[in-house]
This record gives sequence, C-alpha cells and structure tokens, in this order.
Amino acid sequence: MNSTGMSDATISRDLLRDKNLYMVFIVTLFAVMGVASIAPAFPQIIRFFSITKKEVGWLIASFTIPGVFLAPLMGILADRTGRKNILVPSLILFGIAGFICLFTRDFKILLLLRFFQGIGAAALGSLNVTLIGDLYEGEKRIAAMGYNASVLSIGTASYPAIGGALAIAGWQFPFILPVLAIPLGLIIAFRLKNPEPGLIHPLKGYLKNVWKNLYQRRVLGLFLVNILVFFLLYGASLTYFPLLLEDRVQANSLHIGLAMSLMSFVTAITSSQVLKISRLLGKPALLSAATLLYGFSMLLISYSFSWIWILPAIICFGLGHGMFIPTIQTMLVGLAPLNERAGFMSINIMIMRIGQTTGPLIMGISYGAGGLTAVFLSGTGIAIIMFLVVLVFLRDSHK
Repeated sequence: MNSTGMSDATISRDLLRDKNLYMVFIVTLFAVMGVASIAPAFPQIIRFFSITKKEVGWLIASFTIPGVFLAPLMGILADRTGRKNILVPSLILFGIAGFICLFTRDFKILLLLRFFQGIGAAALGSLNVTLIGDLYEGEKRIAAMGYNASVLSIGTASYPAIGGALAIAGWQFPFILPVLAIPLGLIIAFRLKNPEPGLIHPLKGYLKNVWKNLYQRRVLGLFLVNILVFFLLYGASLTYFPLLLEDRVQANSLHIGLAMSLMSFVTAITSSQVLKISRLLGKPALLSAATLLYGFSMLLISYSFSWIWILPAIICFGLGHGMFIPTIQTMLVGLAPLNERAGFMSINIMIMRIGQTTGPLIMGISYGAGGLTAVFLSGTGIAIIMFLVVLVFLRDSHK
C-alpha cells in the first residue's frame, strides 16, 4: 500500500480501464514511428541513393529539424486553442507526408517529404506527455508515465522489426506505416475526452508565466540531460548502431531490426516498473543509475565484434532508457500548471529535437575521425557528462 492509500493494483486497474489513456498511447506510437521504423533500411538506402554513411543522418535530421522551431509554437497553440485542435491535424499531416515517401526515387525529394512529415510530428512528442499531466496527478501520473514509456518502447521495439521485415522487399516499404496515422487521428478527434485549458490569459502574461516555469535550476538540468540522451539515442543508437551490426557481425535488415527491438523490449519492461523503482531509489538516484547504464553500454559496444558482447550492451541500454524516460517526463510535467503545460513541455520537445537533429551530425564527425569505435566512445563520454549534470543540478530534487 502506498502513501496515498491506493495499492499498485488499484492504480493500475484504474489507469488501464481509462479509454483516454489508450488514446494517449496511440499518439505515443506515432511519435516514435518516424525514425524507428526506417532505421533498419539505412544500409539499403545508402546503396540505393549512392550516399555516404554520414549523409544518411540527414534522413533523421530533416525529420527532426521542424520540431526545433515549431514545437514551442505548437505548444502555445495547444494551450491557447486546445489540445485536439493541434493534435489531430498533426497526425493527418504526419500520415500523408510519410506515406508519399514510399513513391520517391530522388534523395532530395525524400528529405523534403521527411521535413513535412517532421512538421506533423513536431507536436506529438509533447502533447502525449502533456495529456498525461492533464489527466492524472500524484502516483497515478508516475504510473501512467511508466506505462506510456512502455508503449513508446514497444513501438520502438516493434517498428525496427516491422521496418526491417518490410525492407527485405525494398528500402521504401517501411514508409507504408505512417498512413495509419490518418484514420487513428480521426478516432482521437471523436473519442478522446481530455480536460482543455480554461481561462485564456493575455499572451504576454502567458509567456511570462511559461518563462517563470522554465527559469529554474532543476529545469535547466532536466533539459540538459534530455538533449544529451537524444545525442545517444539518435546519434549512436539509431544512426550508427545498425551500421555497426552490418559491419561487425554481418547482420541483415531483419537482424538489425530484431536487435533494436530487444533493446526496446527491455526498456518497456523496465518502464512498466518505474513506480516501484522510483519509490526505492528516488528520482535523482534513478536518473544517475540510468546514465551509468548508458555509459557502460556505449563502452561495451565500442569494442564489440560479436553478439556475445553486443547483446549485454543492448540490455544495459534498455535498462537505462527504461528508467530515464518516464522519470524525466514525470519530473518535467509536474513543473507547470494545465493552462501553460503544453507550452512548457513543447520547450522540452524543442530541446529533444535539437538533440535528435544534431546527434547524428555530431556522431558523424566522430565517425569521420575514428570510425565506429569513435562514435560509441563519444557516446560513453556523453553519458559521463549526463551523470555529472544529474549530480550538480538534480541531486536535491524530489519532485
């Protein structure tokens, strides 16, 4: 029995009976589809378009760049006009632009379509977490974040396997998947029952309040570790890990997808237990442990040339990610009230997008300097920096 008088079973039962939470899960699944489903096809894309291993990173960067600039605007609009008024059109645009990628044979056009798909994706990663903050409080919020992170991880586990299987027929076939966002966006339009912001403050006062929420030491620390973790995830794991598997263990697209799926399944299992782990360790200690697991995983991968060493590294990364994501989301979403929450969380998405966009490019520099080993040694260094940030900025934070 927890401090609120509700057992874990009661919290879980209440959450898993709530149809609104399943709508949030749907948004989460599309928020992670844009990269995870196509990463196993990267080796084929390199060969088909005759591009370099460094250039393939632009398939991620072109998708994430819109989020850097548009996420804050989308968050403000979601606070001012309502969550669904932004969420539904975003899903539809994501689906249309992503599906058209299936038919292009020009790399520049592919990048342009990815850019438009990224516009549709710009709001998804913040509004799903914002909705959980709107719908739940206290330990229900922590548990819901854990479940949502599990769904996210199931998506990132399933998409590489599905994308890898589809890529066997051709690099373009993983781009079939985004079209599913169109009907599901319409379902959300009619079925999602969520609280919307009430009294709309003048824009100047609204922006002042959002800035006040941002201008906190712990928020700076949370944003900093968040950008760094996406250096690891998008720069090392999603961009160069598939290339490492092909180069060092001669993995094909299906093997790559399955390996990435294992990482995400470990993340999903860990995230589902984050409420229990958080009670045991506390949030700052949990984040510290996660960064150490990230670092050990990156170090192990950098010198791995067989599945015997790669598999433990995958498991360590999954454990760290499963602890990190729901914890940092729970800490952030509690730092802003409902009327300003979407704007506040959209700044976090902007930070994430910066990490997602620059991560592959920065790791490309490491690759150019020292190959695949240098990429993952750089990842080890980033994890160490994350550990130090948690110690300096978040050591005394308990929210």
